[in-house]
Amino acid sequence: MEIRPGLGLDEAVLAEFCQRRQIRRLMLFGSALRADFRSDSDVDVLVEFRPGAEPGLLRIAQIELELGELLGGREVEMRTYEDLSPYFRDAVREQATTLYDAA
Repeated sequence: MEIRPGLGLDEAVLAEFCQRRQIRRLMLFGSALRADFRSDSDVDVLVEFRPGAEPGLLRIAQIELELGELLGGREVEMRTYEDLSPYFRDAVREQATTLYDAA
């Protein structure tokens, strides 16, 4: 699947990654969805883990690095709904594009 020009990811690879990492839903938000996305932009993802599978900070950092490798070496910033500021949480939910959904 081509998320946008220059930012592609094989759907089967993404599904395997999400299943292995106990990710229930993975969504893209931020500059990767806008015209100001550049070759040096990071990739913002919103993630929902399976119930009871929420990782600690070290595991989240590992998941970010692994996903970044799958996205051609880009830096990934991963957030959960709870991580987001209440001031813009709803806006992020509305603009986010789902890349993987196990539901």
